[in-house]
Amino acid sequence: MVSKKQQHSNLNNFFKDEYHALKGFVRSKIEHTTESDAEDIIQDVALKIFSRPTDALPINNIGGFVYHAIKNRIIDVMRTKKERIHSEMDIEELWTDFTAMFYEDTQDTYPEHIKEQLKYAITELKPAYRDIIVAVDFEGYTYREISEETGISPGTLMSRRHRAISLLLKHLESNQ
Repeated sequence: MVSKKQQHSNLNNFFKDEYHALKGFVRSKIEHTTESDAEDIIQDVALKIFSRPTDALPINNIGGFVYHAIKNRIIDVMRTKKERIHSEMDIEELWTDFTAMFYEDTQDTYPEHIKEQLKYAITELKPAYRDIIVAVDFEGYTYREISEETGISPGTLMSRRHRAISLLLKHLESNQ
């Protein structure tokens, strides 16, 4: 039988050695996740495992136990959908208004700090999300043109853009 101290050490070594593999596992299970989302899930699981009562049953198969716990946490995350503040139409309208100011002389001007926050948020997006936003909304390419150039289906491109817009809106709302 393994002592409590030895088990804690084994768990600690497992998380150190397998951290990148665990992140890959999380990203493979959740289609639209960011690096920080995967790390958050792993850290939540690690915290719960390391916070277990000292009189809990010993963990015989650490790898299986951890991967099973992560799988359960992913299911929890996917079940708890956050309430949307804006409908898809509202998001699209806000984004269209914002991009219009780069191409037209509009009377509506946005505060400089909002513009700077949006620029920063765009640079922080995953490359696939950032590229679709720049190509469609700033350079004026169509989904079909991008699809022909990259070989990525128009539906995938639309999904990426929609996800990118949601992330940008979330960023702007959290910074106001």
